[in-house]
Amino acid sequence: MSRKLPSLSAREVLSALRSIGFADAPVSGKGSHHALWKTDERGNIRLVIVPERRQVPKGTLLAIIKQAGLTREEFLGLL
Repeated sequence: MSRKLPSLSAREVLSALRSIGFADAPVSGKGSHHALWKTDERGNIRLVIVPERRQVPKGTLLAIIKQAGLTREEFLGLL
């Protein structure tokens, strides 16, 4: 059974992703979003976009977890 996702800020999400090797993308776009990237074990580049919010909406958080190639349990283990 999977645990419930907690309410997280953008800063907490960024910190969790950076802890597993995601880094700031070399070129960032406009606006209040952070772009992080990482090369996975197959050599594919994973790009994750995190909105700058005090509380990241649950649906957005689930999409971020999917973009990062993680399961919900793997992500919760990073917190």
